[in-house]
Amino acid sequence: MSERPELNTALDGNTFRNYYYLKEELVEFCRKNNLPASGGKIELTERIAYFLDTGKVLKTVSKSKKAADVGEITEETVIESDFVCSEKHRAFFKDKVGKSFSFNVLFQRWLKENSGKTYKDAIDAYYQIMEEKKKVRTTIDKQFEYNTYIRDFFDDNKGKNLDEAIKCWKYKKSLPGHNRYERSDLDALN
Repeated sequence: MSERPELNTALDGNTFRNYYYLKEELVEFCRKNNLPASGGKIELTERIAYFLDTGKVLKTVSKSKKAADVGEITEETVIESDFVCSEKHRAFFKDKVGKSFSFNVLFQRWLKENSGKTYKDAIDAYYQIMEEKKKVRTTIDKQFEYNTYIRDFFDDNKGKNLDEAIKCWKYKKSLPGHNRYERSDLDALN
């Protein structure tokens, strides 16, 4: 098994991309090398790989949104066209739906695609989305490699436990190449 190289400026972009690094490691590298440290894991990876190959800083595009002041929210209030999840919105939905409320991706998408409808419609949509989530397997976004690996591990290994899955994950991420689950990863348990 080859050792994962330390993330430093001696690496080239291709070698860097061949190994798994935590987001915290990517942020730390960016800060040490005067690169912007904001953004998601995919953005940070692109920025670092570019820097390692060229020595130049990849410009970032700022896309911050400011939440509009919607005033008092009631069930009859119309969803604004520039909807941004805010603490005010969270408080409203927690009051109406319950403490378990969260802005999941599907609900956020619904809110952004349904401006002009009422918050009552949004509450109904939230309940419908939560029911559908029970029936349909959700897609895990690309940047959540650990979550994808663990789910795939359990799909292939009924009866195994989380400690075993994590041991295999740690083994896998120490190897060069992709970080998707493979049955050969079970070698880590021997």
